[in-house]
Amino acid sequence: MNRIRCKNILAGGKPQEGYIYFDGGKIVSVTREGELPFDGELDTGDCYCAAGFIDVHTHGAVGADFTFCSKEGAIRAVNFHAQHGTTAILPTTLASDYESTAAALRTLQAAQQSGEAKAQILGVHIEGPYFSPQMAGAQNPEYFTDPVEKDYLRILDEFGSFVKKWSYAPERDRYAQFCRTLFQRGVFASAGHTNAVYLDMAAAFVAGLKGVTHLYSCTSTITREKGYRRLGVIECAYLFRDLYAELIADGRHIPPELIRLVFEQKGAEHVMLVTDSLSVTGSEEKEGVLNGVPYLVEDRVAKLSDGSAFAGSLATMDMLVRECVRAGVPLEQAVRAASETPARALGLKKGKIVAGYDADFVLLDKELRVQKTIVGGKL
Repeated sequence: MNRIRCKNILAGGKPQEGYIYFDGGKIVSVTREGELPFDGELDTGDCYCAAGFIDVHTHGAVGADFTFCSKEGAIRAVNFHAQHGTTAILPTTLASDYESTAAALRTLQAAQQSGEAKAQILGVHIEGPYFSPQMAGAQNPEYFTDPVEKDYLRILDEFGSFVKKWSYAPERDRYAQFCRTLFQRGVFASAGHTNAVYLDMAAAFVAGLKGVTHLYSCTSTITREKGYRRLGVIECAYLFRDLYAELIADGRHIPPELIRLVFEQKGAEHVMLVTDSLSVTGSEEKEGVLNGVPYLVEDRVAKLSDGSAFAGSLATMDMLVRECVRAGVPLEQAVRAASETPARALGLKKGKIVAGYDADFVLLDKELRVQKTIVGGKL
């Protein structure tokens, strides 16, 4: 058994001094007294020790796009994110046709099974292609369609529990059949790239909708029809308290005052920080292409080539935590949104420094920069 000695353990409340014992990839005990026998010790000094970050929405890094890269490219991107405190990850695919999506999932499954990734590949997050053309963002509308039952059933049948999360536009889902199928298969259904109104969201929520994909990015707001106001996805995210909300808190997609508002209204227990990072993350590239949609890198963010909208981020999870703290969010809440909340949303025994949970940790210095990442008890 090994232990971490730390002056600032972030275990849900204010930082506390103590010891974390772990063995066989699991936390054994968290205590103020170092009374248990141990084989090795890591003294973290003045660093913060937080539960490892869990990124449920990322498209890649260091030149690898999770939709089209090789197994080696996928592993390289995952390992880059591990250097920034991500201990578990859902590689995310772009809206595409069935063949491209299935091929990407097979590659990502091979990367998972190789055992070469430093962070744990939990499964995949599929984005689209059941999206709204009005909320395309950087997704290619050429592939958009209503849910095609034979296609999504083939994906779910072939890959089973490897599919953890699926983003779609509820207004395109007739009678909420697709959402209900995801719920029955144990897949986290999330409303994204959507122009839905209240009735669409209410039907999806009853059918098992669990979250909203990158809140305020490609999500509808209040509209009027002949004078009558209708809530959009943004308002429904607050109205339906149990919905989880992804947040790209990179200091670009969401301004500081909006970061604070989301945390104040949803609470850290329902906010999931996500990078939505692109393949140019961690590289010197200044432009790229997202499945046929060109973009450029400018002002530390990816934008559509005409500069009309964002295309994705260059973020890492530690960056998101820093930006939240700069915005006025307490550190323990920012960390919770990066670890405990996504873990609970996916039904994982991760994201908390508690006996019985996975021994996944990130050590942060006083500037909240990653010093060490520990996955399953391994540095």
